Amino acid sequence: MNGLVDELLARLARGEEGVLVRVVRTQGSAPREAGTWMAVWAEGLTATIGGGQLEYQATDEARGWLAGGAAIEGVRRYPLGPTLGQCCGGVVFLSYQRIAAADAKALQTELLAHLEPVALFGGGHVGAALARLLSTLPFKVRWIDSRDGVFPDALPAQIETEHSDPVQDAVAQLEPGSRVLIMSFSHAEDLDIVIACLKRLRARDDLPYVGLIGSKTKWATFGHRLEARGFTAEELARITCPIGVPGITGKEPEVIAVAVAAQLLQSLYRA
Repeated sequence: MNGLVDELLARLARGEEGVLVRVVRTQGSAPREAGTWMAVWAEGLTATIGGGQLEYQATDEARGWLAGGAAIEGVRRYPLGPTLGQCCGGVVFLSYQRIAAADAKALQTELLAHLEPVALFGGGHVGAALARLLSTLPFKVRWIDSRDGVFPDALPAQIETEHSDPVQDAVAQLEPGSRVLIMSFSHAEDLDIVIACLKRLRARDDLPYVGLIGSKTKWATFGHRLEARGFTAEELARITCPIGVPGITGKEPEVIAVAVAAQLLQSLYRA
């Protein structure tokens, strides 16, 4: 398994107890945003709330609780100034929660709910590289293919697989706000998925990013077919093709995955 949620769940499953430290809110300049978390164990950390003296102090206080010290209740305020030894100048408010194996299921649901949804159509080499990478980023992935037996047996908690035949039927059931990546095994399936996404955008306008793998030539061919089906130029402009940040020209699946993941992050932080 990989991914931070998986690491947390694995440690709880082994019987370790920890303290979940959350950034509740911030004021001014701060190293991480509200919703960020880390798990503090007797030995080691899972994730980070930004490093530096803030994280050092929070870790020390959490381990004091784990070692039998007083419970940490409510929300604590940490000014990031000279007293703490950080020059950010803002304020971070942290909460602390003791966690054990009995909390695993609720924590999995809660922590995954804060991730941004991505629908990934296609279980090929690029799809597999993307799924692995996205599971380490602030995304939860719905990985969809029309073929049986294409998904690995063991996957991070952030990835849910789905068999859909015809594959485009899954578009109607996507979580609102999903970012969509289309890279199936055939151009015919790709076109069907694009059509389904355009229809959903026309009806609900709730897919902030729809990306199609392929060349400019592929998109020109698709564009003619989509125009013949009644889609306007403004609607076609909602589809990103080729996908990936410009300037990364490598064709290896892992290189494409990095370029596409970077573009997804750009779309996320522009929103």
